[in-house]
Amino acid sequence: MNYKRYFIPNSMVFLTIVTYNRNPILLEQINLIKDSLKYAKTKIKFSIIAIVILKDHLHVILQPNNIEDYPNIVKYFKTYFSRQINITNKDLPDGKKHKKEKGIWQSRYWAHVILDDNDLYKHIDYIHYNPMKHYNIVPKDWKYSSFIKFVDNNLYDINWCNYGDKNQIIELDFE
Repeated sequence: MNYKRYFIPNSMVFLTIVTYNRNPILLEQINLIKDSLKYAKTKIKFSIIAIVILKDHLHVILQPNNIEDYPNIVKYFKTYFSRQINITNKDLPDGKKHKKEKGIWQSRYWAHVILDDNDLYKHIDYIHYNPMKHYNIVPKDWKYSSFIKFVDNNLYDINWCNYGDKNQIIELDFE
């Protein structure tokens, strides 16, 4: 299957990166995730606009200096993480073993180039809504996201996405 990546100059990109077989390893590796993002930043200049890390996947909006660099940002992030973590998935198919993969990440990832401000705000909301979606935890109680930074910058109310708000944003689904 051919995957078409879009590159609109001066754009941001929303990414979903998922562990192999949805293995729930990410929260116990939170420092390694941070180190992997820092490593990618040493290779390619980009900003993180918003992020959430869940047990088996993460969503992030990046703004690379050059939009065509985002596939390499993902590559550097995943490669660094995989080389530093001390686990190997023993249930890998022979083809993946032959390529010396560890079975940490799904091969592909979801990418969506942000089209305008409305699209950006929907994706930021989706990122911060994700703990509610998956674990029924309100954003202010999930420490693995950029939500509190948005609150500190007066972009969200601390009680955004309370249980009453959930029905208003439930249609957000970018997985």
